[in-house]
Amino acid sequence: MPPSKITGLWDDGYALDLHTRGAGFLGYDQYGHALFDTHYTELGDLLYKLKYGGDSSGADRLAAVAAEFVRGWKVNPEVIVPVPPSRVRVAQPLVEVAQRSATELNLTLDTESVKKTRDTPQLKSVIDSAERRKLLNGAFSLQGTALNGRRVLLFDDLFRSGATMNAVTKTLKESGVAVVFALALTRTRSRS
Repeated sequence: MPPSKITGLWDDGYALDLHTRGAGFLGYDQYGHALFDTHYTELGDLLYKLKYGGDSSGADRLAAVAAEFVRGWKVNPEVIVPVPPSRVRVAQPLVEVAQRSATELNLTLDTESVKKTRDTPQLKSVIDSAERRKLLNGAFSLQGTALNGRRVLLFDDLFRSGATMNAVTKTLKESGVAVVFALALTRTRSRS
């Protein structure tokens, strides 16, 4: 599937691919949790293995696809800012891909300017988009002035409703960032 436009508070944005092609319901486990046979897209599979399996062998491919798209997009960002993670891991998969993309594009990677001001639940378990926005209201702040007047590429792994990217974009724009472009590696099939 070709990249798809994503809309939000940013100036322009895209998701590179769907995360999954579909899933078949298998039944329930002994705890009553639904089980699915999920069919991932190429990028979705690489991302899933990176985030949940610790397999970084696909990080170069993810970064190469992102860098190729950004070069063709011709928006000329100056700095890549990954969305701060909702969960602390030893190695942050999104930062790993963002760093490799920044290197390929000869851009600065900034992981220090945007910070979470408080813990938020993982949003994949929050279905209601209004509730997601409420949980993220005021959840990010901009540290320092390194991004003032800059053209920022806001980078995320999975786009669902855009609540997180919108919250970060709002913080960036209110704090003096000139232009924000949003890029997600994958997106869900439904946007809620």
